[in-house]
Amino acid sequence: MLEAAGRTEEAGAREGARSAEGTGARERAGAAKRARKRLVRPGRRLVAFDRALGARFVAGADEAGRGCLAGPLVAGAVLFDLWRLGPAEVRALGALNDSKQQTSAARAELFPVILRLAAKVAIVSRCAPGIDARGLHVTNLASLHDALARVACKGCICLSDGFALAALGCEQRAIAGGDGKSAAIAAASVLAKETRDRYMRRADGTHPGWEFAKHVGYGTPEHRDAIGRLGVSPLHRLSFQSAAYQQLTM
Repeated sequence: MLEAAGRTEEAGAREGARSAEGTGARERAGAAKRARKRLVRPGRRLVAFDRALGARFVAGADEAGRGCLAGPLVAGAVLFDLWRLGPAEVRALGALNDSKQQTSAARAELFPVILRLAAKVAIVSRCAPGIDARGLHVTNLASLHDALARVACKGCICLSDGFALAALGCEQRAIAGGDGKSAAIAAASVLAKETRDRYMRRADGTHPGWEFAKHVGYGTPEHRDAIGRLGVSPLHRLSFQSAAYQQLTM
């Protein structure tokens, strides 16, 4: 009986070892799969989305600064000739992604790459007084439309990030979350964000005290405190319904 019990224990140990080995193999396979996914850089996935649309030319537009208390609204548009984006060009765009998911350094590095590889680019900027006069939403849609109109070509597909725009004379699509799906929209997002941030960093020198270089016009606690101490600058949007303005006489 002792011998039988010993054989049973030995069999159980072997079965446990095989089970542990199987679990370990599955875990290693899962880790390898996750690693392979990480190796597929986001830019490759975004370019694949645009290629799947079936057109040679794809244009995308996005804006930066819509939710800011100060500074311009900047819309960017990028036209890619997908026939001219070979493996080397796609690799160069590997880090391309929604600009909000990137660091300032990553956007600055991508900026000249996009300018080099795009068939056309356009930047449209609308100042704070213009936003106050026309309204933010109207200004935003008009800016995106104007930027796309400057890069659109015959036979292209024009994409916008979430907003349906007035007719441009070509196929148009509004892509929800487009800056994380389409290479053309993501590239436009990077151009718009980097252009606007550079402007606000320069504006810090001509309008000292509000620290525009740090928050680039967004309503951070430091920015709201500065408005309380200094009032508003010519760059502030007075039509923006912000608690930061409620204590001021305007």
